[in-house]
Amino acid sequence: MKVCLNCVSYDARVAYQCRDRRADPVAEKHLANYCEYFEMVRREFVSPSQDLSREAKARDTLKKLLGD
Repeated sequence: MKVCLNCVSYDARVAYQCRDRRADPVAEKHLANYCEYFEMVRREFVSPSQDLSREAKARDTLKKLLGD
């Protein structure tokens, strides 16, 4: 669970993929490591049925935009 990909500071767009400059660089972000600045990211679960409705909304918006 303590992997960089689950941390609040993880950001693929910054140097060493970590926004916390105090942390030591980690080569393998998907493996467990020790970081004293680790804080678990809070994510909201989206069920597959909700994801389909999101897709349907996007399709309807696209149809309205293109006039279909």
